[in-house]
Amino acid sequence: MMKLTFLGTSSGTPTRHRNVSGLAVQTVLGADWVLIDCGEGTQHRVLQTPLSLNDLAAVCITHVHGDHCYGLPGLLASAGMNKRTKPLKLIAPLPVWQWFEATRALTDLHLPYEVEHVNLDGPSLVYEVPGVCIESHALLHRVPSHAYRVQVETRRVRLKADALRAIGLPPGPAWRALQTGEDVPFNGDVLRSADYTDAQVEAVAAVMGGDNAEPALLRDACKSAQLLVHEATFTQDALDKVGPGPMHSSARLLAEFAQAVEVPNLILTHFSARHQNEEGMAALMAETQACYSGHAFLANDLDVYELDGAGHVTVTRA
Repeated sequence: MMKLTFLGTSSGTPTRHRNVSGLAVQTVLGADWVLIDCGEGTQHRVLQTPLSLNDLAAVCITHVHGDHCYGLPGLLASAGMNKRTKPLKLIAPLPVWQWFEATRALTDLHLPYEVEHVNLDGPSLVYEVPGVCIESHALLHRVPSHAYRVQVETRRVRLKADALRAIGLPPGPAWRALQTGEDVPFNGDVLRSADYTDAQVEAVAAVMGGDNAEPALLRDACKSAQLLVHEATFTQDALDKVGPGPMHSSARLLAEFAQAVEVPNLILTHFSARHQNEEGMAALMAETQACYSGHAFLANDLDVYELDGAGHVTVTRA
């Protein structure tokens, strides 16, 4: 029901194998997709995927720090040069919008489509189309930072075929009409669609966090969610040495929270360069598994994770 493609998993600066933050979210409901964060070089990663900038419906920026937004002007400019014309929503804190507007003015950037800013100081529901809604949730960082909860809902309508056969209505156009919600005349009566169909609704939710020193702020966001994607910039030992100044999370802090709220799937990302070797990644995973009994993953650039209607996660490694 939901597909996540990691376009960047490094904290602060890109490294040889990891770009800075970017995450593409697709659903089963169509070609439209949403980008969460857009660090420098994100558009280069997009070129390595089947994603099209013409299908990009919204960009959600978690906060104004450059490793989460410096790729935005270039990506939007490329979309325009590729003949995009349909409007785009930019869901972001006000400083991101102010910076983008200044960049657009000072670099003579003319886009052939409208960019609509959705500020994050109002209601938490920031994006809604049939079957998909996105809520924002405030986090704790050196600047205002947010997480996004994405919920996808599908509705399948099944005909009560045995009941229709029992009254003598053969398969055909009338069956299709009933399945799409139309009432159908039959033998001087009217067959109500609601009487001859069953609707099955499936819903899944994933929470994608920005930089955050306090995972517990996502307690409400994680209710009934099947997946949490969150930064784990440091191991706990490294965070203790760095101190509270950067206002990031450790793998242990994150794992303890995920265990407490019983979220069944956890993807760690936004790794400090100091941990981006075999030993460092093993330490992050060991720290996570010591505190968390669910399904834990360490994201790599261009990994694709799929969340199905039953809440199960599968991964295709790049």
